[in-house]
Amino acid sequence: MIRTAAAFAVTLALSGAALANPSTQDPAKVPAGNYVLDKRHASVTTKIVHMGFSHYTLRFNGLDGSFTYDPTNWQATSVTFTVDPKSVDTHDAAFNKQIAGYFEADKFTTISFTSTDLQGADGKGKMTGDLTLHGVTKPVTLDIIFDGAGHGITPLGTRLGFSGSTQIKRSDFGVGNVFLNSFASDDVDVIFELEFEKK
Repeated sequence: MIRTAAAFAVTLALSGAALANPSTQDPAKVPAGNYVLDKRHASVTTKIVHMGFSHYTLRFNGLDGSFTYDPTNWQATSVTFTVDPKSVDTHDAAFNKQIAGYFEADKFTTISFTSTDLQGADGKGKMTGDLTLHGVTKPVTLDIIFDGAGHGITPLGTRLGFSGSTQIKRSDFGVGNVFLNSFASDDVDVIFELEFEKK
């Protein structure tokens, strides 16, 4: 009896996981509508070379974003995304405050990205947009992977997943001083994993 119950539970768990998987990577098959960031399933991390010893990783927790989607004209999708520079997380409160200071986070309270162009095929693409950081706005291009669309856990919902990365230079945005420049690379790798839900 116990074995039968256990087998049944495993079967349900496996079938539920299958149902939750993305059902398509074709942008033309994604339902139209407004999509908002699922903040519980979103991450933005950055890597910076620390004195040549490591690619030190920082995480930002204060994220928000949205877009309106039309599958008949998906290349025209305009994404807005924001990051709170004070939300940097190194697992060390004092160090978090120090790094936020490099961003002058009390003065420049938001890091933002607004897309201006989207191109791609076969689930991969490039999104160009304007990044505003430390009060400076510059164009950047993101390498994007469309991980897929599907119902997720709730059968009536629609969820989209994206992975991607880009590289920026701190100096382009005026982030740095003699002290920071002496031990941290100018190049910063930005990596993101994002899920959006249809509203």
